Amino acid sequence: MKEKLIKNNKVSLLQVARAAGVSKMTASRVLRGEGGYSEQTRTLVMQKVDELGYLPNRLATVFAGDKTSTFVGVSIPDLGNEVFAHVLEGIDRKLGSFDYQSVLGLTQHTQEEEESWIRTVLSWQPAGLILTGRYHSKRATEMLRNAGIPIVEIWDLNSSPLDLSVGINHFDSGFDMGRFLIGCGYSKIGYVGTSHDTASAATTRLDGFCKAVEGGGGQVAKQLCLHDTATYYPGYYGTEQLLAAGSGIECIFYQNDAMAFGGLQYCTAQGMRVPQDIGIAGWGDLPIASVLDQRLTSMHVPHLKLGQTAAEMMIARLSNEPVDPCKDIGFRLIPGSTVSHPTNR
Repeated sequence: MKEKLIKNNKVSLLQVARAAGVSKMTASRVLRGEGGYSEQTRTLVMQKVDELGYLPNRLATVFAGDKTSTFVGVSIPDLGNEVFAHVLEGIDRKLGSFDYQSVLGLTQHTQEEEESWIRTVLSWQPAGLILTGRYHSKRATEMLRNAGIPIVEIWDLNSSPLDLSVGINHFDSGFDMGRFLIGCGYSKIGYVGTSHDTASAATTRLDGFCKAVEGGGGQVAKQLCLHDTATYYPGYYGTEQLLAAGSGIECIFYQNDAMAFGGLQYCTAQGMRVPQDIGIAGWGDLPIASVLDQRLTSMHVPHLKLGQTAAEMMIARLSNEPVDPCKDIGFRLIPGSTVSHPTNR
């Protein structure tokens, strides 16, 4: 294995051509599949490519103008959130089935990081870009509009996208959860999530949630937005902080399921019964939610489908096929057993 890696770093196209007894131009044409050579020549060249461990520089080929780019830049906030891991899986699988490769960028939930990544990835001349979110810096927006390539904005549905958009209405999903919890009889509800410097889908979701709760006669008595990642442990200690405030919270809504799992574990560790003593509701419907001792109340979003749909829209645009500019993949409330339903009160 080590010897193979050394060869990959040193072998040139000229060495492959010499080993096969052909010109460098002929070897290049074979690798690009352009024709103008015999089947025997192709077989010999590919045999030498395999023996020598040669790896073609596809990026250099694109820059040279000899081949259309097969790279699609994909930005997500972070890899710690399982939700985006599922979305990325859907994108990568679908792009791969059409011989496109994902070039991943992590924006860390900041427009500055996204702008820097966009500037870098555009210099690689990608076939297109798939970006998480609908909000971009002014400079990033200018670069995207001038790029002349397909752009798909995912996650937070945008009715006026730069090019294409696929996702859900996060305000509506938060509103539906708030209306559901009010319907279950809760009047004093808490929220645990994370805070970001710029507008985000989670912020929009919280706005919808508060609108429904207050409109239904309830109160979001305490909001805790942590400067942390939206994962298990912040959900655990965030719940501790929220309940320590003593606001008489009857139910807690979390930014996502991972944080809700942490909150559920904290409440259980403190001897609190869920949902008898306190209700717990998450968002996202992660796979683990269905195998817990209690089915977590959550909002189902088809993450894998979202990624696949984004890739399909990209491929359609690259193939000059007609495609709807906006696609809403929808969401579905999962009542679960971590909140008390009206019939059980």
